[in-house]
Amino acid sequence: MFNGLLEDLVVNLKKLPGIGSKTAQRLAIHLISKEKTDAMNLADSIKDAVQSYKNCSSCNMLSETEPCKFCSDVTRLSNVICVVENTQDAYLIEDLHEFRGKYFVLNELLSPLDGIGPDEISFPKLEKIINSGEINEIILALNPSAEGESTINFLAAQFEDKNVKITRLSTGLPFGGDIEYTSSLTLSNAFKRRYSVTE
Repeated sequence: MFNGLLEDLVVNLKKLPGIGSKTAQRLAIHLISKEKTDAMNLADSIKDAVQSYKNCSSCNMLSETEPCKFCSDVTRLSNVICVVENTQDAYLIEDLHEFRGKYFVLNELLSPLDGIGPDEISFPKLEKIINSGEINEIILALNPSAEGESTINFLAAQFEDKNVKITRLSTGLPFGGDIEYTSSLTLSNAFKRRYSVTE
């Protein structure tokens, strides 16, 4: 339908999650047909954010600061770690005001068919944290999908001989669902009713 620079814009917009061809086309037309300064401000905001945010060296959380605000907060519990897939999941849990420990962001879930193994989910870094002996509970707050279940089972097996309690979120979260699209009440209840992975 489109060509030239407009086609390039549509192609790049389609790379965003949840954006299909028609939505990308509508957004592209909107961006070039409205006030030019608004579009340029958006472009500058994207550029500034992409250049400013890095992964925290301790927990992998996307952050403007090093270490991130969670790792540098001395009031948070240092003996409980909540393992999540991505930074957004950590903020969703944080909004519940139920958890005061530290986080660890995997950034991926195990998926051997896609070439995602233990190294790609930063397992060596997580293992080092657990081996420090300071952690007494690991909360596996991962999506109840096939990849999430595989990752939970892998991590539970790796840490079962450690002197640490391993829990996961209640299965009130539907299998195949995403934490991102779960209501606050469902997520809060699942978090409160987490249970041991190994028992």
